[in-house]
Amino acid sequence: MTDVLLAGIDGSEGGKRAAEFAASRAKAAKARLVVAYVIEWSPYTFNTPEENEMRHKRREEEIDRAKAQVLDPFVAALKSSGLEVQGIVQHGHPAQVLSDLAGETGACQIFIGRRGISRMAALLFGSVAGTLVQISPVPVTVVP
Repeated sequence: MTDVLLAGIDGSEGGKRAAEFAASRAKAAKARLVVAYVIEWSPYTFNTPEENEMRHKRREEEIDRAKAQVLDPFVAALKSSGLEVQGIVQHGHPAQVLSDLAGETGACQIFIGRRGISRMAALLFGSVAGTLVQISPVPVTVVP
């Protein structure tokens, strides 16, 4: 059975480095690579039915834009190198979505970039990397 590696990207240089590192590991291991772009989205809002309809439309537009501008070009470049790659775009909390995707795709490892957020923001809100390391069902590699 082929191993599956999961890389989370967010359009940043750190995310790109993490996915490129994951791709090199996937090539070496002859593994399949799943590249996921997570659009941060909170389900905890209270809207009217009309606002929910508009929100759903915005959500679909965000998914299309993320696929076209970030995910699809990156996945195409990796596929051209002979790697088996799947791209996924989802909404939600990035750490939770990546953790869930690891289970859904059968990934044996997750790769993410470390992004420079301020110390105050990290103290107040935590980081995706820190949260993912705590909740992930598989090992997490945080790429600087």
